[in-house]
Amino acid sequence: MAVRETFRRCVWLLSWIPVTILISVILWSYYAYVVQLCLITLTGTARKVIHLLMFHVCFGMFSWAFWMSAFTAPSPPSEEFQLSLSDKQRYAEQDTPEAQRQVLLEISQKLPVHSRSASGAIRFCRHCQLIKPDRCHHCSACQTCVLRMDHHCPWLNNCVGFSNYKFFLLFLTFSWLYCLFIVATVAPYFIKFWLGKFLNYSSVKLHVFFLMLVPGMFAFTLTFLLAFHCWLVITNKTTLEWLSAPFFPHGPDRTAFDVGLKHNVLQVFGSQRRFWLLPVFSSDGDGQIFPLRGKPLVPNPGGFHLTGTCEEPEKHMGKYPSMDSTELLWDIQFETRTHLHLEAEL
Repeated sequence: MAVRETFRRCVWLLSWIPVTILISVILWSYYAYVVQLCLITLTGTARKVIHLLMFHVCFGMFSWAFWMSAFTAPSPPSEEFQLSLSDKQRYAEQDTPEAQRQVLLEISQKLPVHSRSASGAIRFCRHCQLIKPDRCHHCSACQTCVLRMDHHCPWLNNCVGFSNYKFFLLFLTFSWLYCLFIVATVAPYFIKFWLGKFLNYSSVKLHVFFLMLVPGMFAFTLTFLLAFHCWLVITNKTTLEWLSAPFFPHGPDRTAFDVGLKHNVLQVFGSQRRFWLLPVFSSDGDGQIFPLRGKPLVPNPGGFHLTGTCEEPEKHMGKYPSMDSTELLWDIQFETRTHLHLEAEL
């Protein structure tokens, strides 16, 4: 046990190395731009003030989004998806995998789950002892099931999922703008230094060189990463779903959660547009129930609503819940088709 605990602590310490490197680069960029460029190199008070104000706006939004992305805890499934003590005992008493699958299938009838494993079984997490909601996955690094899990980011040492995916998108956006701003404002002085017009500032010259090189490389990489995640948003996919299509009773379906551009965007950013560009929680829903493309959500007696929200979404939604999260998930035509389908089944 002591060896295992020591190993676990070592892994935990190592997991913070990428975050430490990233924070070090951020702090260096702040010093190099504010001190070496603005205070030492720039001439004229007005020019210094303008550069410093614009820089600190970019730096502030970038840092805020980074903090929220890295230190917002992943949302676990609610208690409704946890197996009760009697269900756990009944599951453990089964002799065959097929019998265990049948038990899980019976339990899932009370839950709004559509997705299945590749074998067609109800998705069950043996570590957390729960039935996984749609789009939920277990993260071995965070050691928990994460709602609408996108991926585990080593640069944040955190899972990107329902609770912080919007923050992650804003982090990518503000990182990209931060790097572009530095490159654009440093470029004229970079050219002057390397043309020999500032011969007395050798240390500044080195910082200016790296202010062009490092943010330029990050901006180039972030362009593709940000474009990829924008595409994921408008098609309503996660990185995991892009890598492997989610399975349903009818088979794999890569576009199952694509309910149209408007509703796809609203699921991530929410219906309160004043919060869209702020790293505060505003996503629609509770991360456990999602409308499906052309297919209704199953009715159930577990207290869940057909609109794709839970009776107590506040436990997952943070300080700034979307005020209209239920009404914007489906349009009137889709809801009408849902009720007609349910009436036919009943």
